[in-house]
Amino acid sequence: MSLTSFNEQPPQRSGLAIPLLIGAVIALAAVNVYLYIQVSHLNTDLTDRMDKLTATVVSVRDSSSVNTAAQGRHIDQLKEELAAANAQARSLSSAAKVEAQAHADQLARQIEAETAKMQQQVSGKFNEVDQSVTAANAKIADVSSDVGNVKSQAAMTQAQLEKTISDLKSVTGDLGVQSGLIATNGRELEALKLRGERNYFDIKLGKTKQPVRFADLTLKLENADPKHNRYSVTVMVDDKKYEKKDRSANEPVQFLTSKGGHTPYELVINQVTKDQIVGYLATPKETASR
Repeated sequence: MSLTSFNEQPPQRSGLAIPLLIGAVIALAAVNVYLYIQVSHLNTDLTDRMDKLTATVVSVRDSSSVNTAAQGRHIDQLKEELAAANAQARSLSSAAKVEAQAHADQLARQIEAETAKMQQQVSGKFNEVDQSVTAANAKIADVSSDVGNVKSQAAMTQAQLEKTISDLKSVTGDLGVQSGLIATNGRELEALKLRGERNYFDIKLGKTKQPVRFADLTLKLENADPKHNRYSVTVMVDDKKYEKKDRSANEPVQFLTSKGGHTPYELVINQVTKDQIVGYLATPKETASR
């Protein structure tokens, strides 16, 4: 690739659009983390609610059994008293019959009230179970809806990421080696970082007296020409010095290292301003054995 092609700069994009697109790409990582947390919370919440429901059902069963047995014995006792009162009423005189019958009626009303009370208590306990089940189902529906929304957002952001990756280009670097995908702005760099095929280090280098360390090398800016989008740097790595002079913005500047082996490190500068360059350094994921 000729230097002329490197001088052809991509059209300037809106200063507002790039941060928004960067935010969208970064959001992919965020929504994936949020999705994991939501699913984890859902599993924990479901486990807790199932434990509570099981405990409630056991409590209702045990409590109902005890209460029903006790109240049943009490009602049986009242029925026996009622039968005795009715028998007594039949054998008494008229005046005594009225009094005995009144006592029998009182016992009958008491039996009816006790029976209704027992039914109400049992019904109340099972209503508690029904309410717990309804609340658990509502919570499950809410969390499921949230997870569905997060999945939709993740799918949309993933689609944006894939579109960004498909727009990237691979060119020949200054060592004549075909480069990896080249990012020309922050949005594209975030997409490459999320893809994770190489290590990426942000570069922001001004003119300094001493070289500045990035990863396992140092860089020193020698010259910056914003008018022509060109720069010169000195690279120090493995006790070797490389002078990269008059390089173009978005040109992959390559150099071999002991760690990288046959795969070169690539320095890509996207912005050249007065006395400063901004871009990134790409290094292989797997380093060569010494």
